[in-house]
Amino acid sequence: MNFDLTEEQQLVRDTVRTFARERVGPVAAELDREQRFPYELVAELAALGVMGMTISEEYGGAGADTVSYALVVEELTRIDSSVAITVAAHHSLGTLPIYYFGTEGQKRRWLPDLASGKKLAAFGLTEPGAGSDAGATRTTAELRDGEWIVNGSKIFITNAGTDITSCVTITARTGDDEISNIVVENGTPGYTISAPMHKLGWRASDTRELSFENCRVPEENLLGPRGKGFQQFLEILDGGRISVAAMGVGLAQGAYDLAYEYAKEREQFGKPIARFQAVQFKLADMATEIEAGRALVLKAAWLKDQGRDFAREAAMAKLYTGELSHRVAGAALQIHGGYGYMEESAIARLYRDQKILEIGEGTNEVQRMVIARHLGL
Repeated sequence: MNFDLTEEQQLVRDTVRTFARERVGPVAAELDREQRFPYELVAELAALGVMGMTISEEYGGAGADTVSYALVVEELTRIDSSVAITVAAHHSLGTLPIYYFGTEGQKRRWLPDLASGKKLAAFGLTEPGAGSDAGATRTTAELRDGEWIVNGSKIFITNAGTDITSCVTITARTGDDEISNIVVENGTPGYTISAPMHKLGWRASDTRELSFENCRVPEENLLGPRGKGFQQFLEILDGGRISVAAMGVGLAQGAYDLAYEYAKEREQFGKPIARFQAVQFKLADMATEIEAGRALVLKAAWLKDQGRDFAREAAMAKLYTGELSHRVAGAALQIHGGYGYMEESAIARLYRDQKILEIGEGTNEVQRMVIARHLGL
């Protein structure tokens, strides 16, 4: 067993770590406070080749492996979750469906702009009445005279309404017991995007509600075979869980970093609080669990790179790191004491950003259902 990263993986990690600290860190609090989408940072990440990391170079991507991608997501989240989820949702949810299931014509049409980061993509699965029960999709698409007539709505969709968004891939009922995926381009008549939603965390990311009223989409925008949408989005969610699991590790590592530095600086009773065993034990537990979580994430990513089944490991990694980040963020804020409760403290932002990691890409409860199914229960 070799746990060493390759030289290329180390270079990717170190490059993005430096970028996150030097470019994202100084503006993260301001972006969060103003709920402002980080267009400049996205452009710089695109220049680094991050936005389409695992897409082949043929379509404008970087041709990197999933392990490198997981490391990038972790390093970004270590500093700021809003920037990290913008990258992760665009790559794993917005772009990969087209890369995996699109025709050659569809790939040539959309991927160059998406993989290069010139444009963003979104994935529309969740509806007001269909979250964990994704099969309860109510949005419909009726094929009529060479066009899909789409009616329905989606909610909590990331990256759908930015100035550089190209399209959203939505799940829709194309028959009584049939779900298909259809690409809807921004600006299509009948497709309305709400104002940005106001969130507890991830405040600088773009989250919208989408509505479709007799929205006419070309028939050729069907992604993959008709009626295969359910299987397609299950596969996409498996990979997306690696992204969110990497975010869990990154947020936990970032919270640990803040608590570690604060504990060495903060003095009480004549010495730094890092000298007290109660604080040391908290930091020791954090460091141990972070290592375990990172190993789970990298194993899932490695399995995917090997072309092996990774769904169980991805669900395990997502479940564990979601709960891990909850524990670490809470303990880190506790070490900060009253200062951690102030909005201007970085740990307060990480504490708010954490909770969605136990909800998005399948709740903790859904992850346990998925794991149990893979265990044969």
